Amino acid sequence: MMRVVFALIGLLFAGAAFAQTADPCQVADGVLQPGFPLPHVTAAIEHKQLDIVVLGTMSSALVGAGGNGKAYPARFEAMLKEKLPDVAVRVVSYAKPRQTAQDMQKEIAPILSRDKPALIVWQTGTGDAIRAIDPDAFSTALDEGVSAAQAAGSDIVLMNMQYSPRTETMIALTAYLDVMRFVALQHEINLFDRYAIMKYWNEVGTFDLSAATKRTDLAERVHYCIGRLLAEFVLESAKLTTSDNKASPQ
Repeated sequence: MMRVVFALIGLLFAGAAFAQTADPCQVADGVLQPGFPLPHVTAAIEHKQLDIVVLGTMSSALVGAGGNGKAYPARFEAMLKEKLPDVAVRVVSYAKPRQTAQDMQKEIAPILSRDKPALIVWQTGTGDAIRAIDPDAFSTALDEGVSAAQAAGSDIVLMNMQYSPRTETMIALTAYLDVMRFVALQHEINLFDRYAIMKYWNEVGTFDLSAATKRTDLAERVHYCIGRLLAEFVLESAKLTTSDNKASPQ
């Protein structure tokens, strides 16, 4: 009997230890495998100065006191600084509500001229889906924005929408998700698949994204993980060379 009791206690302690060491930001295999290099990011790291712009909607921000410091762009910057202690890292975030890809595309040229970033992370798609913008028009806006960034000598990473079970029942996202994948492949750039990441978290129970009301603590934890994973994704992409190009994972 005592052996059984001690065995159960051992299992309890083992479970507790696992819960403490399990990675809260874990994602499905292959979701974050970059397919294309970021040559301008690589060069910027070598020159010890890495400037990045995050261009997005309000899903790239957090409301409330201290929200900006806890949103994923700030977490992204903090993680890059931790991983690149000898590099001066600066991440500037431009997040506006209800922006479509066409709205944001018009801002890319001024951003390139003003900030001269090595990388633009372009988070978009939700505004277009909500307004039921023609997917062809959405594709054109993405194509023009990506082309402008590349012509100006900046790398660009696309980031798609957030996932939530409630949103998925109200908004048709599939066409816009498909367009973003196609544009990324067409231009040989990386897509940070935020939608797939968050859907996986919801399915395995990492985060319960089905709640009817928004919880600040949940949003902060999700943003922490997105920022951390984005930093890892960018650094892995920066390690690739042109000869390493592996478009298939996307």
